[in-house]
Amino acid sequence: MLVAGTCSGAGKSTVVAGLCRYLHRRGVSVAPFKAQNMSLNSFVTARGDEIARAQALQAQAAGVDPEAAMNPVLLKPGDEGHSHVIVMGRAIGETDARAYWSSKRDLLDVVVAAHEDLRTRFDVVVCEGAGSPAEINLRASDIVNLGFARAVDAPTVVVGDIDRGGVFASFVGTLALLSPEDQALVRGFVVNRFRGDRGVLEPGLVDLFELTGRPTYGVIPYVRGLWLDAEDAPDPWAYLHPSPPVGPEVLRVAVARLPRASNLTDLDPLVAEAGVVVRLVQSPEELADADLVVIPGTRATVSDLAWLRERGFDGALRRRAAAGLPVLGLCGGYQMLGTEILDDVESRAGRVEGLGLLPVRTTFSPTKILRRPRRTLSDGSVIEGYEIHHGEVERLDGGGPGAEPLFADEGCRRGAVTGTVWHGLFENDVWRRAYLEEVAGTAGRRWVPSEETSFADLREKTLDGLADLVEEHLDTEALLGMLDSPLPGSCVPPVLTLSRTP
Repeated sequence: MLVAGTCSGAGKSTVVAGLCRYLHRRGVSVAPFKAQNMSLNSFVTARGDEIARAQALQAQAAGVDPEAAMNPVLLKPGDEGHSHVIVMGRAIGETDARAYWSSKRDLLDVVVAAHEDLRTRFDVVVCEGAGSPAEINLRASDIVNLGFARAVDAPTVVVGDIDRGGVFASFVGTLALLSPEDQALVRGFVVNRFRGDRGVLEPGLVDLFELTGRPTYGVIPYVRGLWLDAEDAPDPWAYLHPSPPVGPEVLRVAVARLPRASNLTDLDPLVAEAGVVVRLVQSPEELADADLVVIPGTRATVSDLAWLRERGFDGALRRRAAAGLPVLGLCGGYQMLGTEILDDVESRAGRVEGLGLLPVRTTFSPTKILRRPRRTLSDGSVIEGYEIHHGEVERLDGGGPGAEPLFADEGCRRGAVTGTVWHGLFENDVWRRAYLEEVAGTAGRRWVPSEETSFADLREKTLDGLADLVEEHLDTEALLGMLDSPLPGSCVPPVLTLSRTP
């Protein structure tokens, strides 16, 4: 089935993850699928392919390993309207919006083949749409919503976010803008993020059925802090409401909100840690009371470095380093902290001076590095991460006193300034706690780590919670029944039409 939505952020990813975990718990062999995703949060599979983090998490919900077939096309927006295009886990080049939309229909065969491959290996494939299926300006080249659903004859449900308001108009308007052929695939609706008395909503659901001839398969309540891997923006509720501290003080982390920040999911384990307050900041003045400053990954290292300089972050970071206050660079942020960047690939800017806080040089190459590194530390603990970057970072000889790797052969640190190309590093609970304890000691904070915080367990708890929501609030029997029935009942649902002025 295809789970579409009335808009971006309606809850498609949440419903797909919940359905995958619900089916997995029932012993059904299930896989997630999103034909095309646009996201700066990506993941590296065990085979070294790059896919969106959202599909990787949905695969975890389904109890299977993530793979390229689950997200055959991934777009990573970059500079000046261009996007990095990844097909079946591998980069094929850059394109601008107009060129991509005019040629993307050629990718329909790729996504259909990926879907059919999954269908031969799994009992159920739960597919996710993108944006809205009623984007009529894009319908001719659609490969992810009803263009895809038509190609594989997938029954479709439409999710609407009632918390935004206008959910009934969104359902009816979405349906009415579709062609009769596309409407025939839409079997019904799911209301998401509902707060209040279900009885007050019920008359609207009855009217919706009378208008469209389609049922509402369920109403999912509003739940905050779900800890799902977002496609771009982190969960704002989690940032506003951190877990209370175990010790007497909290630890304050400021993260530069770069314009093209990528893999902000790296921050999720910090937000989940008890007594850690994480803020996204856009001015150097906001760093004043931070115990740790993080420069995250980015899809456009040179451009975002210029953004930092334009706002005065460079001076603030140098003052922090001189005062021995912790600064951490992740991937692109690590590259910025070095002495120079040689980039004839991504920005084509040539040599660019870095912030000079770490003795490293970054050289960009056309070949993207995709790795799943694993290291055993001196204390015997094992840590894992993943790498996604064009820029290869090398530590320079004569980097000055105190310059050393972060751990084993990875990264660099000098004083309180640290850098690594690893994503997912903070998901390693023991390493995260040790690093944050070090930050707290440097900052003079009486912060105490919680030995009970396991980010992996938190993710599993979230996925089980989503499955509980699906089981309790959706008509799962009817949803699963549509997989075996070409039509909802004995006839095609009615077609909604809009009057058009000649």
